Amino acid sequence: MTELSLLIRTEQPIDSEAIERLHERAFGPGRFARTASRLREGASHLLDLSFTALVGTLLVGSVRMTPVMAGGVPALMLGPLTVEPAFESRGIGAALMRRSLDAAKAKSHTLVLLVGDEPYYSRFGFKRIPPQQLQLPGPVNPIRFLALELVEGALAGAKGLVSPLPDTGR
Repeated sequence: MTELSLLIRTEQPIDSEAIERLHERAFGPGRFARTASRLREGASHLLDLSFTALVGTLLVGSVRMTPVMAGGVPALMLGPLTVEPAFESRGIGAALMRRSLDAAKAKSHTLVLLVGDEPYYSRFGFKRIPPQQLQLPGPVNPIRFLALELVEGALAGAKGLVSPLPDTGR
């Protein structure tokens, strides 16, 4: 198989419909019931920290970052990270993660949260959040609730409920 010519770029407003179709294929209709999805309702993700992956003109991956408050501390909620099923296991998700995390750090963000598989996300530096330190507004398996400190010690002050920031028309 030939190597993919992959372009990773900042998400554009025109990408919205293609990303929603990608989420539907990857996660199915149950995606809206997930706690992380419910947390993002009514809050806009940040386009300058959200990226898409394209092979030619085909959108094959997406990652989004949404601002939240983590017990009074500003943070970002990463997700969903989505790769077109036919393009999985080719490094697209990892490339999207690196680009998004690098952009967040460059813009002086200090803490990134997500709900996901620790074996996958630990290679980017994500670790389990200590039990009871932060709570999401719905059920989550605590071993899947992870954080990455972009600034050392950022997680220490985050205690309590994680809540979305109101949509301010970003």
